[in-house]
Amino acid sequence: MTEDERLLRALYDEHAGAVRRYALSLMSGDVARADDVVQETFLRAWKTPAVLDQSRNSSRPWLFTVAKRLIIDEWRSGRRRYEKVTDEPPEVPTADRTDAVGDRTVVAQALSRLSQEHRSVLLETYLRGSSLKEAAARLGVPLGTIKSRTHYALHAFAAAVADLGGV
Repeated sequence: MTEDERLLRALYDEHAGAVRRYALSLMSGDVARADDVVQETFLRAWKTPAVLDQSRNSSRPWLFTVAKRLIIDEWRSGRRRYEKVTDEPPEVPTADRTDAVGDRTVVAQALSRLSQEHRSVLLETYLRGSSLKEAAARLGVPLGTIKSRTHYALHAFAAAVADLGGV
């Protein structure tokens, strides 16, 4: 152990309890934050060799001043806005359904602008999930016509959605 380490150990043993109690009193009993202040205070003492040598005078006033300044700096910096631990869970967020309602309105209006043939092919293939072959059988239209109507219906639907200000 070096001489500086020995001096720091002696300084810590003699003053750490008092500095911790002081920090706790200024930080409303927040043990974790007070311990951080004590640690930083003694780290600064280690970096300041004149403080380690207590032969000239006591280092306690210096340690208390450093601790107080650290607490003030933390207070001013906004780092004090930590999450608070509570016994109760936070409120459960609920989904905002505004966008869904707006989207539904745009889709309904866009579908109403389509011809009956285009609307029926989109409802059959996209909403009911029918294959093109199944849609052709249900609607009584040849498969090629279903393919063609689906293609043009999608383009007409996209144009109607864009015209209504949708995405």
